[in-house]
Amino acid sequence: MFKILLLEDDLVISRETRDFLNEKGMECDAVFDGELFLKQVKQKQYDAFLLDINVPKWNGLDICKLIRETNKITPILMLTAFGAIEDKVDAFQLGADDYLVKPFHLQELFVRIQALLRRKGRPQMNNDVISIADLVIDLDEKTVTRNEQEIKLSPKEFKLLSILAHVHGRVLSKQQIAEKLWDYYIETNENAIEVYINFLRNKIDKQFEPKLLHTKVGYGYYLKAE
Repeated sequence: MFKILLLEDDLVISRETRDFLNEKGMECDAVFDGELFLKQVKQKQYDAFLLDINVPKWNGLDICKLIRETNKITPILMLTAFGAIEDKVDAFQLGADDYLVKPFHLQELFVRIQALLRRKGRPQMNNDVISIADLVIDLDEKTVTRNEQEIKLSPKEFKLLSILAHVHGRVLSKQQIAEKLWDYYIETNENAIEVYINFLRNKIDKQFEPKLLHTKVGYGYYLKAE
């Protein structure tokens, strides 16, 4: 179940939006000021943020800026009565992913959230960085983080993760992986791949959700947010 955090100080809009998203199978929490929002983010992990701009204490633009200082992954959708192009430009420059002007139809909001969540679940490549959900692989610095926590990998584990990440969720057989991981193939390498897959799964998936490293029995392995 996707978890959504809504920042909205209009109690009617807040209640209607929260109830609608809950009915659609999402888990939506709602807060009415920026200070409560920041406290809630520290207590729980969310898949998307919905931010009204004109709210008490910390406004939506301030919150958007603060989120993007430490979190480049979680989608942010602005919900606001300010429809001028300058307001939209400000929001996008601060890191918002989408912008919906009030009044809006709840069904349109739901469709936009779905689109942002699908985009989050696909591998996003930017220069030497690959992101899949909250997993970030820096190919240049040879670092890996998940939910902003650094994960220590051996060189072979890092190479295996990179191989799986580069094929955009496609299934790779043990032979295909072995040829890339060792630059040659012998059957005994297939057993070693199972060992390295288990090492990798314990490090990047065991303590996190959603699970990203999957086995397709009889075919191989793939890396994807499902």
